[in-house]
Amino acid sequence: MERQGPRRVALLLAGSLGLVVGASQASGEPAPIEILVLKEHGVGSPSLAQPYVDRFVALAAEDNGWSAAKGQYLSSRSAAETFIKARSPHYGILSLAAFLALRERYQMEVLGRVASKLAGGEQYFIVSKALRDLAGCKGHTLASDHFADARFVEKVVARRDFTLAEFQLVKNRRPLQSLRQVLSGDAACALLDDAQLAELQHLQGADSVKIVWKSKTLPPMAVVAFASAPIPERKAFKANLSSVCEGSGNTACAEVGIHALAPARASDYAEVMGLYGR
Repeated sequence: MERQGPRRVALLLAGSLGLVVGASQASGEPAPIEILVLKEHGVGSPSLAQPYVDRFVALAAEDNGWSAAKGQYLSSRSAAETFIKARSPHYGILSLAAFLALRERYQMEVLGRVASKLAGGEQYFIVSKALRDLAGCKGHTLASDHFADARFVEKVVARRDFTLAEFQLVKNRRPLQSLRQVLSGDAACALLDDAQLAELQHLQGADSVKIVWKSKTLPPMAVVAFASAPIPERKAFKANLSSVCEGSGNTACAEVGIHALAPARASDYAEVMGLYGR
């Protein structure tokens, strides 16, 4: 058999791709409307969450009369940016910090807000087992998986109550690792969001951990439209947001951890956008 060189293989692949695209266009089938769900610092696994996201997106498609729709659940900004560039999603549901970091780059328009007790990110806490207050934590170890976005922590969460330079940072990746380090004494203090703090009650020794500081309440995860979403389509999607989780959709939304969706305006996020942008 003749061995094919790299250039010939590339041409064959390109030709095959052209046939596939041509067949898809010839069939007249519209491309599915894609929805990105970016939940940072979640306690659960993305692979476990994806089936529930699929059900949620199917529900949204039915409610909006879309012939086809696909959802993608991701837990990191880098993966989300790769997805956005490759797939040009029409809509997204994003953690607040990710929304603030990416909104201008990808021309996001706020359409709605998510009501959820499981999503987290609406309030932040510093906890400790040995120290009594925020001043006591300064100069000691502070464990968290939220340090990747220092601007968000210092400008939106802390609001001048502290800076990260005032602590010895213990940078983690797993959401519950910081809590366990405080319980074991491996860290003096930990910075957590509300969903992570709620997990404390399930850990042995929880009674010994106390809250030494808490942030103001922040806006929830944002529902956004990307530039690829046509104006009439996004207006209709916004108008239908409240109905997605009502009636028969209540169970599917609850499985994703969403209690309700509601329309929102950019002004609902204006304060935190201003803080983050300074």
